[in-house]
Parts: sequence; C-alpha cells; structure tokens
Amino acid sequence: MPFPFQDKTVFITGASRGIGKAIALKLAKEGANIVIAAKSTEENPKLGGTIFSAADEVAAAGGKALPVQTDIRFEEQIQQAVQLAVEKFGGIDIVINNASAIQLTGTEQTEVKRFDLMHSINVRGTFLVTKTCIPFLRKGVNPHILTLSPPIHLIPKWLGPHVAYTMSKFNMSMMAMGWAEEFKQEGIASNALWPRTTIDTAAVRNLLGGEALAKMSRTPDILADAAYFILSKTNLQYTGNTFIDEEVLAKEGITDLSKYAVVPGGQLFTDLFV
Repeated sequence: MPFPFQDKTVFITGASRGIGKAIALKLAKEGANIVIAAKSTEENPKLGGTIFSAADEVAAAGGKALPVQTDIRFEEQIQQAVQLAVEKFGGIDIVINNASAIQLTGTEQTEVKRFDLMHSINVRGTFLVTKTCIPFLRKGVNPHILTLSPPIHLIPKWLGPHVAYTMSKFNMSMMAMGWAEEFKQEGIASNALWPRTTIDTAAVRNLLGGEALAKMSRTPDILADAAYFILSKTNLQYTGNTFIDEEVLAKEGITDLSKYAVVPGGQLFTDLFV
C-alpha cells in the first residue's frame, strides 16, 4: 500500500496552525482529503494561520482541502462541518481530535470561564466531534480516531500545579481508550498521542515559555510523523494506546530524532505530562 491515505477523508479539529496543521500537511502529501475544522477565519498576528491559509497549504502539498469555520463548543457547528465534509468527500475515514484549550494555573487562579472553556473544548468538544463522526467512520476505510492527549498517570505532581487543565486532558485520553473498546467490534481504531518534549507552537510561545521555551522544543513534524504511522496501521493493530511520539517512531526503527529539534543539538525541554 504505497499511499495508504490517497483519497481518505481526514477530519481535523484545530488544524489552522501548529500540530493540527502539521498532521494535515503530512497526510495531504499522501493525497488525503483534509477537513480543516477550526475557528480562525482572520489572521491573529500572535497566533498566525487561518482555515483558509491552512487550506492553501494543504492544496499545495497535494491534498484536497475543505476549510470549515467550526467552534467545537457548539454542537450545531460540528454537525454542519461533518455534513459539509460528507457532502464534499463522500464520507469520513479518520478523525483527529487536536483542538484544545490550555491554562496552567492553580485552583484559586483558574477563573470559572477558563475552567469551562477547557472542559467545553477539550472534553465536551472532543466527545461531540467523535460522536458526530462515528456513523461515517463505521462506513470508512480503515477508520481511526486519534486524540492529542497524554498517557494517564495519576501522580500528584501532574495534578497539583494545574488540576483543571490536567483533568481535561486526562478526560481526552480516557475517551480515546473508551472508544477503542466501544468500537472494537466495528473495526474502528482509537488511540491517543502526546509528545515527549515541548513542541514549538503558538501555545508554547504565547502562554507557556515564550521564545526561550520554543528554542528548547521540537517542531510539530514529529507528531505529524508519529500520527502518520499510527493511522497507517490496519486491522486494529494499534488501538487503545496512549502513545508518546518517540515510542511510535522507535517502533518504526526511527531513533535519530535530531531533525525535529528547533535548535539542532540544543537542550530539549520535557513535556509537562512526561
């Protein structure tokens, strides 16, 4: 199977920039149809990228793109995006739950609206996107659900500093594992994927550690490559896993990861959940 993604339809949330866009471009190079379900229709200089600029890049990479403005907090917007995807491409084969909100604050510093935002996007939004896509995944070719969330380690050091955010991301991983079990008989694979190091994204630059942390990070391409290998697997060979990117690449015999470093040979910062 030289092109496992040729004419496959991939529904990606939050794909206008960062990790979502990197995965979109990786699969577009293989001839996939990419549904870019994200909020940005106008450029925010701090974040960069819109659904339209991402669609242009997908087309330039060799894929077909459908940009759909989608705020996954709203069920009707998800339903409309899925409907448009099915009308344009005839179905959905892969769902990638990438959209996520982050705020690394302690309990007293976490405002209700930020708590609600993280849970309505990370937990409720991920659930509703997957729920809406399931009827089409059932009919899809080698269907997969891939959720960008960490392994679940109920260790106080990962809960203490930012309990609201950690809960929301662990919820995403629990759903990924739950769907693997729930839809096993129907041949739908479900896995979670998370980086070992910080990744150079707008979130890292704007919210977490600025330029200094970005320079100690890897590029989103490492997650795109790991996602490619997970989604290439057939017959539920990979399902019910909470993978770390390095582990996926190591299984493919890829252990030299130097090309992914933002600063070649530089020090790397380990992700907060690893």
